[in-house]
Amino acid sequence: MKYVIPRLPVRAAGRGAALRVLAGTVLLVAAAAAQAMAASGQAAAPGADEELVAMLRADAQRHETGNGLPRDPGFAAALYCRAAKLGDAESQFHLGWMYAHGRGVERQDGWAAWLFEAAAAQGIPQAPNQLRLLGGAAPVQPECLKDPPPPMVDPAVAAAAEAAAASAAAIERLKASSPQPIVEMVMKMAPEFDVNPGLALAIIKAESNFDAQALSPKNAMGLMQLIPETAERFRVKNAFDPKQNIRGGLAYLRWLLAYFEGDVSLVAAAYNAGEGTVERYQGVPPYNETRAYVKRVLGVVGALAHPFDARVTQPSPRLQKIRTAAQP
Repeated sequence: MKYVIPRLPVRAAGRGAALRVLAGTVLLVAAAAAQAMAASGQAAAPGADEELVAMLRADAQRHETGNGLPRDPGFAAALYCRAAKLGDAESQFHLGWMYAHGRGVERQDGWAAWLFEAAAAQGIPQAPNQLRLLGGAAPVQPECLKDPPPPMVDPAVAAAAEAAAASAAAIERLKASSPQPIVEMVMKMAPEFDVNPGLALAIIKAESNFDAQALSPKNAMGLMQLIPETAERFRVKNAFDPKQNIRGGLAYLRWLLAYFEGDVSLVAAAYNAGEGTVERYQGVPPYNETRAYVKRVLGVVGALAHPFDARVTQPSPRLQKIRTAAQP
């Protein structure tokens, strides 16, 4: 494949800058061609790297010597380095020579030794002589040849991303293994109550295992196991009707999220044992059933915090004491 480089107008005052743009265009066109090949599943054409290397080296030599344009050894070194990184022995030698003699760049004997060794290994005959002239300088890889370090990631951000990915996977598994009509209702209705569908599905799974006719010994009814008082509180007339039951359960979750300011552990514990019990014990109560329940819900939701609408209700008057008690 041939790379067609557009000719750029070069004014006397901006000649050097325009030529830098031209050299950059070479790289961009070549990179775009390689990306297009990769995207279409094609292998790179034989000699494609060699053609790019030849262009880089020729442009570097022109900038180094001032052949037909103003000398710019710093830019020449950058171009040599790009070609050297692609394995070009001549560019390795030329760049080594620049560093060994401080020609247009700061002298760096260690970098020069590294480059001369690389060029010698590829058969450049002058490279061993240049190495001897350096007097045994220890080879050090030039900075421009090193791959950039991976971006620093905040451990807290990484942990949050990992938890979010695990939660998404858990929710997808729960959706796939649950009755689809119920899942579809939850997915549609939960956003109306500003409730994460994953939280609602986890509560349904823990409460009734998706049994719309479930009835507990304490007279909790339906999918989200609404006791008569909760059903009446949130205007549920038939707690065994899946749509009414889910609507009532979502309304209760929205209220609990506001009451405990989005603390998912407290919300899950309150849904299971009642908000008064959570307040009395200043946190998740020490009941095996409730603690296992909270653990199951968090295993699906992942996040410990959930957005909440503060307009729904005032927060628990004991919330600050609960938070203080939770501190180590």
